[in-house]
Amino acid sequence: MNFEYSEKVQDLIARVTSFMDQYVYPNEEKMHESLKDDPWSTPPLLEELKEKARAQGLWNLFLPVSYGDYSAGLTTLEYAPLAELMGKVMWAPEVFNCAAPDTGNMEVLAKYGNEAQKKKWLEPLLAGKIRSAFAMTEPLVASSDATNIETRIERDGDEYVINGRKFYISGACRKQCEIMIVMGKTDPENSNRYIQQSQVLVPMNTPGVERIRPMHVFGYNDSPEGHAEIVFNNVRVPVENIIVGEGKGFEIAQGRLGPGRIHHCMRSVGAAQRALELMCKRANQRVAFGRPLIKQQSVREDIAHSACQIEQARLMTLKAAQKMDTEGNKAAKDLIAMIKIVAPNMALDVIDRAIQIHGAVGVSQDTFLAQMWAGQRTLRLADGPDQVHMMQLGRDLAKQYS
Repeated sequence: MNFEYSEKVQDLIARVTSFMDQYVYPNEEKMHESLKDDPWSTPPLLEELKEKARAQGLWNLFLPVSYGDYSAGLTTLEYAPLAELMGKVMWAPEVFNCAAPDTGNMEVLAKYGNEAQKKKWLEPLLAGKIRSAFAMTEPLVASSDATNIETRIERDGDEYVINGRKFYISGACRKQCEIMIVMGKTDPENSNRYIQQSQVLVPMNTPGVERIRPMHVFGYNDSPEGHAEIVFNNVRVPVENIIVGEGKGFEIAQGRLGPGRIHHCMRSVGAAQRALELMCKRANQRVAFGRPLIKQQSVREDIAHSACQIEQARLMTLKAAQKMDTEGNKAAKDLIAMIKIVAPNMALDVIDRAIQIHGAVGVSQDTFLAQMWAGQRTLRLADGPDQVHMMQLGRDLAKQYS
């Protein structure tokens, strides 16, 4: 394993760092304030920053070289330190057009979409002109087992008719969200549970698409993207909106989630790193019982333990990324599962220690810590809960010794 970064990547790290220092960190409070009057629309400030990032060539960095003309020319390993930097601010990935769920949807369209679908939806997404959503999770079934999904996609002549209920559909609250990829069942009676599902493109303005409410995450509405509850009431779309073909939904979902999971982990490392930096600054500046906090042994131990955990997770993330690049996503699935288990839990530990060292301000709106903790806690469920990854990882590891 060689995790030394090339001159190209070192230059990108410096440029993204400079952009974050110059434009992102100074605008954190202003971004939150800008959402108060119109929470479900992309703030003009965010659009301005996106234009600056694009003009500087810091755009669509997430698509690896395997995506050909759509790629920014980076490997997954090369993208890792850049995603880590973006992970230090919750809305920063969008500035560089590297935010979920768009990243996963762009990967799906680039890998599985036909030319018409790419022209109509992928190109505007790559340009950052529109936003998108991925509708899989349902409130009435355990969606961690995707074969449980009950939403029906039934063919009627030249159209598919969609009926069902989804929730926690990230991005679907935003006015700029124009397209969803919806997963449902086209063949629910098939004896093979893994070819019952299909994925279909559904424009948000299609009659019968009803946004019921924004779901909250630990009290946060996560505007402007939000997490919508959506009802599909006899929604009709053309048959050409199917992605690849009927029965391919589960296969597409697996192809989508591998890169998405490791991108989350890269950002988790960044969130934890920023929490550690704030922890160290607070410990040096704050005086309690007549001496700086950094003189307290427990504080020193918290800092040391956090640094160890971050570095462990960072190295595992890089190892998984390298294996994805050299051997493919399927060969790296065990490492991807490992880091998906490790990284959010690590970030939660580190952020929790940072909150404790900050005291009351740590749970307030005056730092990024409280909302980032909520976001990282959600990651223990998103893209598959810890228990599913551990169940499958344990099974696959044990097979090697059977």
